[in-house]
Amino acid sequence: MELEMLKTIIEKTLGRNMDAITEKTTFVDDLGVDSLDFFQILIDLEETFDVRIAPEEAEEIVTVGDAVETLRRVTKGRRNGK
Repeated sequence: MELEMLKTIIEKTLGRNMDAITEKTTFVDDLGVDSLDFFQILIDLEETFDVRIAPEEAEEIVTVGDAVETLRRVTKGRRNGK
């Protein structure tokens, strides 16, 4: 679920079809995402899933899989009352 939503957000932000995105896809090297695009993707993720991704966590995100894992971690924390 998280991967599919992230793909949708990336497609919307970059304005192109992203069928080939996998969890190993890198934001900068593979997708050509700049810092402004990345920031917009993070904002959309936070709004879509009603979570907050800390700046230090965001700095560790390199691949789509990293983003999915971060999202799962913060949503799990929210469900556990953190």
